[in-house]
Amino acid sequence: MTATRTGEPRTPAGSPPRRRRGGTLRQQEGRAGLVLISPTLIITLVVVVLPLLWAIMLAFQDARLINIRRVGVFGHYTLENFTYVISEPGFWSSLVNTLVYTVAGTALSIAIGLVTALALRDRFKGRTLVRASILIPYVAPVVAVAFLWETMLNPQYGIVNTWLDEPIAFLTQAKGEILGVQVPVALLTVIAFEAWRYFPFAFLFILARLQALPKELDEAAVVDGATPTQRFRYVIMPQLWRIIALLSVLRFVFTFTKFDDVYLLTGGGAGTEVVSVRVYNFLTSRDDIGAAAAQAIVLAVFLVVFLAVYLRFFAGGEREQG
Repeated sequence: MTATRTGEPRTPAGSPPRRRRGGTLRQQEGRAGLVLISPTLIITLVVVVLPLLWAIMLAFQDARLINIRRVGVFGHYTLENFTYVISEPGFWSSLVNTLVYTVAGTALSIAIGLVTALALRDRFKGRTLVRASILIPYVAPVVAVAFLWETMLNPQYGIVNTWLDEPIAFLTQAKGEILGVQVPVALLTVIAFEAWRYFPFAFLFILARLQALPKELDEAAVVDGATPTQRFRYVIMPQLWRIIALLSVLRFVFTFTKFDDVYLLTGGGAGTEVVSVRVYNFLTSRDDIGAAAAQAIVLAVFLVVFLAVYLRFFAGGEREQG
């Protein structure tokens, strides 16, 4: 072993490097990475994890507004809240309303977004302005657009009813018949509002994918004599399935937990009570914090089951194809 000019011993050739003070380079990088992500971890812990654990704890205790200060980690845990919530009249009907509202709203918003993206795909004069205006329902304040819809659908002075022979009370207990099934008109109205408000979200995703499609595929189909329907079915749609599947999951999750749209339009009445509105009613009308938390946990369980099914049968298939 020889010495350098600074007096430090030089490591002989072929011998492993000596560990420097503070650990190896990999350990230093690990500590630096932990320092960089620690703010995000702390925010996630405070904003997401702790409230979730607190809600789960409240769901298993007799927690009401009057005794919330006496509820603690070492309280009396029970399943009575879940039994009460599930056996309470209106639970299953609200769950069915939620599923119908979610599935129909998701499907309609994606379908309208797909049609709009296909229509605005090619170049034309004023295309940028038209594309920008498509985003208005999505970026507009929900309170403003909900009030606008209430005014337009009013049976006395609403503009929509001026086009009809007989006025329809869209946001009341009136019922319509679809395929022989009586469906509340108010539920159909909030589904239409959901599709109108959130189709720009699907429009953005689908349009971005359409812009990235190779033009050679479409041109080859035209040369081969394919009709517009055949080009859509065999050229465009196979390229959009993955983005549509992703949109379906995102919109399903967002719509399944949606509260403000339904509450602002109908307040959960007229056959439109969804689970999120029911949680709010338990919390405000009955001051039953434990039952509201239990209802929210049940809602989360249904979402977890749906996501598990999707990841098992759809996302896995996409990975294998890739």
